[in-house]
Amino acid sequence: MTSSKLGPNKSEENAALLRYLVAKDQPETADDDAPQKRIIVIGKHKYYDLFNAQLIDFPPGPGGDLRGPFVPVNPLDLLWNAPHPDGLKFYAALAKFQGVYEKSPADTEALKSLIRNPFGYGFYYHDSQVSEKISARSLSPITMSKPEVDLKIQISLGEKYYNIQSDLTLDGAFCPLSRIIVRFGHFLIQDAAWHLCDKPPVLDAVAYFKKQSQPLLLTPDAFLEFQLTALPDLETHVRVDHNYLKPGTKAQRKSVGFDKVPEKLIYLSDHGDYVLINPVMRYGEVEIPVLTKRQIFGQDKRGNYFGIPRDARAEDDLIVLLIGQHPDFLEQMENPLLYFYLHRRRFLDADWFLDAFEVWREQGIQVLGFSELKGNTQNPHKANVNIQVASGLNWFNALVKVRFGRKKASLKQLHKSVKNQSKFVLLDDGTTGIIPEEWLHKLADYFNAGQIADDDETIQISKIKYRTISELFDAAMLDEKAQQEINLYNTNLSDFKTIAPAPIPAGLQATLRPYQRQGLSWLNFLDDFGFGGCLADDMGLGKTLQIIAFILLLREKSSKNVNLLVVPTSLIHNWQEEIDKFAPYLKVYILHGPNRAKNTSLFDKYELIITTYGTLISDIVFLKKYVFNYVFLDESQNIKNVSSQRYKAARLLQARNRIAISGTPIENNTFDIYAQLSFACPGLLGSRRYFRNTYAIPIDRFKEKRAAERLQALISPFVLRRTKKEVAAELPEKTEVVLYCEMGEAQRKVYDAYEREFRDYISAEKEEEIQKNGMHVLRGITKLRQICNSPLLIQDEKLYGDTSAKIEQLMDKLRTLTPNHKVLVFSQFVAMLDLIKKDLNHEKIKYAYLKGSTLNRPEVIHQFQEDDATRVFLISLKAGGTGLNLTAADYVFLVDPWWNPAVENQAIDRSYRIGQQKNVIAVRLICPDTVEEKIMVMQQNKAKLAGDLILSGDGFFKSLGKEGLLGLMGGNQ
Repeated sequence: MTSSKLGPNKSEENAALLRYLVAKDQPETADDDAPQKRIIVIGKHKYYDLFNAQLIDFPPGPGGDLRGPFVPVNPLDLLWNAPHPDGLKFYAALAKFQGVYEKSPADTEALKSLIRNPFGYGFYYHDSQVSEKISARSLSPITMSKPEVDLKIQISLGEKYYNIQSDLTLDGAFCPLSRIIVRFGHFLIQDAAWHLCDKPPVLDAVAYFKKQSQPLLLTPDAFLEFQLTALPDLETHVRVDHNYLKPGTKAQRKSVGFDKVPEKLIYLSDHGDYVLINPVMRYGEVEIPVLTKRQIFGQDKRGNYFGIPRDARAEDDLIVLLIGQHPDFLEQMENPLLYFYLHRRRFLDADWFLDAFEVWREQGIQVLGFSELKGNTQNPHKANVNIQVASGLNWFNALVKVRFGRKKASLKQLHKSVKNQSKFVLLDDGTTGIIPEEWLHKLADYFNAGQIADDDETIQISKIKYRTISELFDAAMLDEKAQQEINLYNTNLSDFKTIAPAPIPAGLQATLRPYQRQGLSWLNFLDDFGFGGCLADDMGLGKTLQIIAFILLLREKSSKNVNLLVVPTSLIHNWQEEIDKFAPYLKVYILHGPNRAKNTSLFDKYELIITTYGTLISDIVFLKKYVFNYVFLDESQNIKNVSSQRYKAARLLQARNRIAISGTPIENNTFDIYAQLSFACPGLLGSRRYFRNTYAIPIDRFKEKRAAERLQALISPFVLRRTKKEVAAELPEKTEVVLYCEMGEAQRKVYDAYEREFRDYISAEKEEEIQKNGMHVLRGITKLRQICNSPLLIQDEKLYGDTSAKIEQLMDKLRTLTPNHKVLVFSQFVAMLDLIKKDLNHEKIKYAYLKGSTLNRPEVIHQFQEDDATRVFLISLKAGGTGLNLTAADYVFLVDPWWNPAVENQAIDRSYRIGQQKNVIAVRLICPDTVEEKIMVMQQNKAKLAGDLILSGDGFFKSLGKEGLLGLMGGNQ
């Protein structure tokens, strides 16, 4: 009711008072309908000596006068609508200074954001002495700014006192200290103007001098104490002019060591997670942090003080150098710090600090404290790599020196780092050097190319890798002799035709075809340089003859000519036959069988030791101790599996040199060649892992043409391969070859049993009975021939085994030949062709098949002649004896040769007919020490039978008689 008696003005006052009483105990909210004005109110925290700032809304009075209620505004509610980064920082600063906070270097940046005041609010100071709460009477308007603050101290000497005068300027205008109040460790207050000073040492100096009389007069003793206590801290950040000091004379400067050129230093130290970088100049024995304003003075022998000017230009150059090394440093110049700083992780980033240290060293700056940084083991020097390649006896010796300052990295440690793909290498002082990325790859190539010598400074690279040397090392790294050798190898091994012809060795009973003479010259050339190789000519081109000729040639080149030849068991007989034919006086020892020598004591009596892969594995314990002149591996694809015992045993053999012999050095994949050439040419292809990653996988899996070309260029000087097509002009139109197929134990057991039974029958019968029973004799001989083919042909339930030496040898040759040649396979026995057919199906080799029961002869013949995918033609002698013209083939295999050469020639001539443009190679498969071999020998040696040999069937055997038939049996020839 009283309210009705109040006038309008009184009602407004009561309403305001009500709002004030409500706001007293809870945050005020302005009347949404009343116009509001927003200001910034600063002052002291209610309970702590902390700077406080608030955003306040109030309804302004007439003319914008201050009046309540004063309602705090939460700046965090306004963050989301801040239109730009300055606004965000402004609100964040207000939020920081509203409550209790820990003082930190970030306070200065927050105050700067507050003073920028992007929204143009007015600043007011709240005087808590007038009113604890914000009221119109406690608020007074102020200005806030951040001027350029400079304090200069001048010291002069009067008759009795030192006169110390301090002058403060704000934006260049002089300001007496008497008018200044220092507040909150940040502000210089002059009347209603608050000046932010971001240099705490200047604030401290102002506070210090405000406590002193102006000017400050000190006696010499008091001044000495001032110099020792207050002045050093003042001079760190405030310029002090020692006007009383005269510049030192030349003699004075020299007397105390100030005549020398100042030294530049950088001190590094830890500060939490940061590294401090403190640039310092050393003047004589005095070190001055470059970012201080300290002056230098000295004292001569008479006790007189004199001034030493600092080298401003040198110091500025040092600062400019540092600022240019990291983008953070320029911004840090705004801080009143005596150092630069970087987070430890960023400082120890090798991409930064190695470059920085190199620049510092180039500028003659000494760096101290790097090794003392917490957790740091890195060497501060960039890698310095020096390489020299010299020619040694059997190696190119690459002297590799990698230094990090004065510390050298051992090759073993470098190899360990490269192997682990780590850029850090452990040095002997416990620090780690950092290998540049480009050198990490180069060193990997060096280590892949060779092996580390015992001196731990040299990588020994086989001379066989002369091309790799040129690729890996710059010409400037090669000494003159090494360069000359590489040029010699490049010239001679780039084209085999330029190799000087080797002489035909004495004792060779054969005429070498031109390409065979070239092969001998190539082997001889490799021998001159100590290089091994792989002779990889096509089947039928005379690899055996070339090797025999080379062994004879070695007689004339070496006083000790004991060579080892390792062959598949089935080829021992072939080599014996070829040696008897072409080099009958060659001293040969067969290391095979149960009665073989179990040591090397008798080897020196022979020129050639022939053994098998199986025997090699069994006898490697003593064979590896003997040093041969050469080791030859025939059919060297037998060691293509690097995990096999054959490969491991072959690698253990010692020899002056090695030659691999294979018509198919690569059968399945590129890795086949690795094993054979790592035997013949150690070091040429690098480690197994390197070859797999560099060549095998890119070529076999991804069909990379460049990788194949690189591999071809690398191995081509050491692999001699001539195909039948390449040397066709030097071949006769028809070449006949005998391939001996040594029976295995099981097949031999079956054969011996039937041969013994047949011999007993012949021995027991009289001559005339044998003549009467010609068909019985023929059946006996035929059964022995069938066993030579395969025991399965005789269909005996008591068989000891079903292996066939001929099928194994035939399939081995077909796998080799069919990718590039078409082949005819003849047999008198259809059952044998059926067995071969099964193996062809298993190997997925496409074939045509012609036998007596074949009804569609023209279609089958056309398939073989015209279908490129059909590589083999199986033909029974009966079906293929006449009427065939199979000019697509250039290899003919006679699986079971007959005693009538006319029949054999007919079969061979199925391929060698009018229209044939290829040279035909005919291969007879013969099992040694069987009726087949005896018949062949009789054909060759008994000319009187020439006319009889045209007889067929029992007519031939009737002409032999009982004695001749017994001669066909083993042991009675």
